[in-house]
Amino acid sequence: MPEQKRADARRNYERVLAVAEEQVAAHGSGASLEQIARIAEVGSATVRRHFPTRQALLEAVSHKRIEALCARAHDLTGAGDGRSALLEWLTEVVAYCVRARGLAVALSYDDTESGPYHNACSVALEEAGNPLLRRAIGEGTVAEDVTVSELISLIVGIALATEHHPDAAAKAQRLFRLSVAGLNPQDMPQN
Repeated sequence: MPEQKRADARRNYERVLAVAEEQVAAHGSGASLEQIARIAEVGSATVRRHFPTRQALLEAVSHKRIEALCARAHDLTGAGDGRSALLEWLTEVVAYCVRARGLAVALSYDDTESGPYHNACSVALEEAGNPLLRRAIGEGTVAEDVTVSELISLIVGIALATEHHPDAAAKAQRLFRLSVAGLNPQDMPQN
């Protein structure tokens, strides 16, 4: 009987996740957990058992996108000059955050749910982006004190600020380009 329960739990998880992906795509990070449960034909407790927090649900929904962005960072690690490779990757992160509703919220800093700054999506992107950033810093094309965490926070802010803009993708890319102009070490303001 326990094996049957595990199989049922796996099926429920997959069904809830599939519905959650559809609902987040349609309604963004505020997708109703109760609606997800209804469509998946499970109880609200089942949804909460698999995804105890909204952040956990958004991270699960964003998992494949995050893996793709991490793989892309790896692909760019040895390409071109460091700054260009870093900016190409960050531009793709911006595009993903704008296209994939809920991803920006999944990357947001929140110290209330899992302890200070424990966010699996952000941690994965930081680890993937660090080699790109270190290379650009080593080449002297990005200020030494810039962190991937700060760059992700910047992107999250841009994605959230442009979320309801009629042409969110174009507006987000424009704001990102404006902010990138300040990445040169000589352009960075001193505290």
